[in-house]
Amino acid sequence: MAELTRRYVVMPLATDAPFDPRDPDAVFVLKPWKDPAAVRALQVYRDHCYPELARDLTGWLQVISEGAPVRGDVGRRNEPYAKASVAPKRSASPHASRRKPRGHTRRPSKRKKRGR
Repeated sequence: MAELTRRYVVMPLATDAPFDPRDPDAVFVLKPWKDPAAVRALQVYRDHCYPELARDLTGWLQVISEGAPVRGDVGRRNEPYAKASVAPKRSASPHASRRKPRGHTRRPSKRKKRGR
């Protein structure tokens, strides 16, 4: 898993500090082993990232799905709302199952012409 690398040191704070959504360097930590919503977020991320990282994420999601469920506080609260916590197989193309939108075609007018 060469593309999955540790980039940050994350540690709990002594007190809950407010999250600043305007901070471009802020990180929001997801724990897929403990939260089924985080698994879903990783699946969506995997489906929209470059192929090498997608491959590594698929492997990680597979390991998580084969392991015993471990739930943290947030994970227990999210569990009833999670649609699926199993990592589905990724298709060859992320767009393979999507239908292409039909182009809008103009139909000829059915109005009758008035004679002059």
